[in-house]
Amino acid sequence: MSGGPAAPSSASPAWELRARPTTAEDTQAIGAALGRILEAGDVLVLTGGLGAGKTTFTQGLGAGLGVRGGVISPTFVLVRIHPNLPDGPRPGGPDLVHVDAYRLEGEGEIDDLDLENWADSSVTVVEWGRGRVEHLAESWLDIELVRGPAGPGGWAGAVDADPDMDFDPDLDDAPVDEEYDDDEPRLMIVRGFGPRWAQPPALPGTEPAAAPTGGKR
Repeated sequence: MSGGPAAPSSASPAWELRARPTTAEDTQAIGAALGRILEAGDVLVLTGGLGAGKTTFTQGLGAGLGVRGGVISPTFVLVRIHPNLPDGPRPGGPDLVHVDAYRLEGEGEIDDLDLENWADSSVTVVEWGRGRVEHLAESWLDIELVRGPAGPGGWAGAVDADPDMDFDPDLDDAPVDEEYDDDEPRLMIVRGFGPRWAQPPALPGTEPAAAPTGGKR
């Protein structure tokens, strides 16, 4: 989260990637591939409604980072820290700080978490963080998961839907097989902001969008 003045929340993305995972394993594979290239100080902002796969994605991310497992949504504790495993795939790599900002209001409550204290040694993932945490970082990845079928009446218009709809903390804390319906595809959108993400990473199953849209800032 360090590295210069924060980018304004109205910033436009440098690029946009899209993927259409159909299973929890697909979603985790994208997260794992990203986890293998993330560095300490990186910030990810996750958006998605009920059962969209935010925690499923973060589980894959944690596996790629090589941190202690047991990743669940930190709905009630707000912050969970998963330390790097010395015998994992990335010994000496960054820890994972997993944040749930759903119940936080305004920059003041975000700042009270003192996320900067972990930034130098960690990757920070913030669920429900859009519009709440961008002021903390010069660069970040905005990752959106939309649940439902593609085509007319499916994803059209859903990408910028209110992320606070259909929130159920019990379901968001559920295991993968309860949170993620394998029979229902997702749309995953990855957007890069700031100089750290001037170029998109190579992630399996993703393809560039025709033009970055920026989503709701």
